[in-house]
Amino acid sequence: MSEPSKELERESIALRILWMLIFAIVWQLAEIVLAGVVLLQLGYRLFYGAPNGGLQGFGDSLSQYLQQIGRFGTFNSEEKPWPFADWPSARAPEDNEPHSVPPAPHPVRDEEPKL
Repeated sequence: MSEPSKELERESIALRILWMLIFAIVWQLAEIVLAGVVLLQLGYRLFYGAPNGGLQGFGDSLSQYLQQIGRFGTFNSEEKPWPFADWPSARAPEDNEPHSVPPAPHPVRDEEPKL
C-alpha cells in the first residue's frame, strides 16, 4: 500500500468511528422512545382490547431504524441510517388488527337552517 492510501484509509476509519459514536447516542435515545411506545401500546391494548394503528406503524419503523444502526455499527452495512437514508417505512401488522373508531354519524335534520 502506498503512503497516501494508508492515510486516506486512516481518515476513513476515523470518520467511521465518529459516526458510530454519534449513532450509539442516537441508539440510546431511540431505545427510550421505543420503550415509551411499548408502554403506551400496552396501555392502549388493555383499555381498548386492540393495539393502536399509529403506534404500531411508528414502533415498526423505529425498530427497523434501530436495526439499521446495528447493521452499520457492526460493519454489516456501509449505508448510514437516517438522516442519510430514508426513514424506514412501516410494514403491515402480522397478527393484530389495530383498533379503529368508526366515524360519527351526522345528525339528520328535518328542517332548513334559519337565517
